[in-house]
Amino acid sequence: MSEADGIVGANDTREEIMEATFRALSEHGYKDLRVRDIGEEMELSRQVIHYHFDGKYDLLSSFLKYVIDQYEGSVEVAEDMDPRSELDARIDQCLFGPEFEEFTHWDRMKVYHELYAHAQNDAEHRELFEEHYGRLRGSIVAVIEDGIEQGVFREVDAERMGQLITDVIHAARERRISLGHDDAPAEARAAIDEFVLDSLEQD
Repeated sequence: MSEADGIVGANDTREEIMEATFRALSEHGYKDLRVRDIGEEMELSRQVIHYHFDGKYDLLSSFLKYVIDQYEGSVEVAEDMDPRSELDARIDQCLFGPEFEEFTHWDRMKVYHELYAHAQNDAEHRELFEEHYGRLRGSIVAVIEDGIEQGVFREVDAERMGQLITDVIHAARERRISLGHDDAPAEARAAIDEFVLDSLEQD
């Protein structure tokens, strides 16, 4: 077996473990999750988990990075896209998510937000969420700044505007997940359009 084949095999195994972790977390929740539960959700031997990860915490830390990478790598933005269209694409991706072969965007967001809720007592996980939040917010701020520079958007505090949009996205997702308000993302999207994005554009 070549070194490249070994890398591919390890990556495939790791992804299978990550997807099994999604299934186990969805069924058992963060608090009651055991490595055994993850092993039962995959065809590979449970021993392969112990080979790749030093216990449950190491696995969940890697899993959190996996979830974040999935979302950060799924935003498709064309080089010639205008600032308003790019903002629309980034906001839609955050609120409605990409399509997955297994587990919907909201299945994955449920797991993400459960880990997010526990991060207040976990410095390492809190740092991962903080970095992800910063990149998400920063990408929105960058588009607003670009639109201002192009003369497409009026002069505003891009940092504050980006903060507002990012916080609305997080609140809408949490309301849907925690309270079962299925229309929360669509309502947030309409409000962002009416009260934020439309007001950004130059007359």
